[in-house]
Amino acid sequence: QVQLAESGGGAVQTGGSLRLSCAASGFTFTSYQMGWFRQAPGKEREFVATISRGGGTYYADSVKGRFTISRDNAKYTLYLQMNSLKPEDTAVYYCAADSRYYTTNDGNYDYWGRGTQVTVSS
Repeated sequence: QVQLAESGGGAVQTGGSLRLSCAASGFTFTSYQMGWFRQAPGKEREFVATISRGGGTYYADSVKGRFTISRDNAKYTLYLQMNSLKPEDTAVYYCAADSRYYTTNDGNYDYWGRGTQVTVSS
């Protein structure tokens, strides 16, 4: 059974920080790129960041310089460090896995978690 379990969401004020985690199981973690997507109320899902099987990273322009994606292959865990948070970062954040080698920002990932809520107040 493939499982992706996000955690670490919560409510913070503008300028605050959060660290999201995604615990993976049921597939070969090292054979997949891992990404973060988010969906705000009334909006479509959007790409946030991804990290390749080789460790290369790619970020949406809206989060570049503020967010850092990383992975711990020994722990089968993906992370997203979010700093300098803004109200527009408020959304449900989803962890996703894809078998393609190079980073991609499309929404066609193979596996998805159920999401964790991030709320940033002004």
